[in-house]
Amino acid sequence: MTGFGKLGLIAGGGDLPAAVAARCDAEGRPVFLIRLAGFADPHLARWPGAEFGMAQIGAILKALKAERCTTVCLAGIVNRPDFKTLKPDFKGATLLPGIVAAASKGDDALLRKILSVFEAEGFAVEGADDILGGEILAAGALGAVSPTSEQLADLKKALHVAEKSGELDIGQGAVVCDGLILAVEAQEGTDAMLSRVASLPTDLRGSAGDRKGALGKAPKPIQDLRVDMPVIGPRTVEMAAAAGLAGIGGVAGRLILIDRAAIIAAADRLGLFVWGEAR
Repeated sequence: MTGFGKLGLIAGGGDLPAAVAARCDAEGRPVFLIRLAGFADPHLARWPGAEFGMAQIGAILKALKAERCTTVCLAGIVNRPDFKTLKPDFKGATLLPGIVAAASKGDDALLRKILSVFEAEGFAVEGADDILGGEILAAGALGAVSPTSEQLADLKKALHVAEKSGELDIGQGAVVCDGLILAVEAQEGTDAMLSRVASLPTDLRGSAGDRKGALGKAPKPIQDLRVDMPVIGPRTVEMAAAAGLAGIGGVAGRLILIDRAAIIAAADRLGLFVWGEAR
């Protein structure tokens, strides 16, 4: 772990916040969770923390300072809100116009604006990957299964599509099968995209008996990796298998693994490859 001092974990949905908090526990590092209302999972209540609406910025900053947090980490899924429905506190109201203006320029501009708010208050910002340490995809095969040359070609194309999509601030993932682009991730997220692929006719995708194609996840070229590095977990493997895919891959060193051992176990059991593409 590269961080220091008490961590303020700004927690959205999904498995990443729990993984970060558990790593802090394992390292003996104190952590305080800001559970974002409507997004953070209920089981995060096992860690010290408090729940706030995402526009209660003043209250969030006050709580972090009262807990003597020195660094913050933003982790988990937070969907773009309808800004008209937010109920900001006084600090949030003063910052909201700038946040809305940044949001109009795309998700990455929005994230950079949010990071600047914490940095302006004296907090250092850590990436979830820095805290998780070794839970990052390395180059080559992660488990027992390696891609064929055809499957690797699909993966490379999926990563290329994801990166081009990222240049337009659209998403981080794409699915390619036999050279055909089956899906590009946007605001719906990876799980919903894989469900979409699973609903396609089997002549376009693979099946449990004849796995084909690959999911590629790549960071947006313009994004701040401290906030929004791509993530996969065991559920990603299960859903890729349900969609008939042969495997999953990402750019080596730029894909967070949530529960590495469980990912390997699921991939090996289902016969999928998990591949880190060296760049």
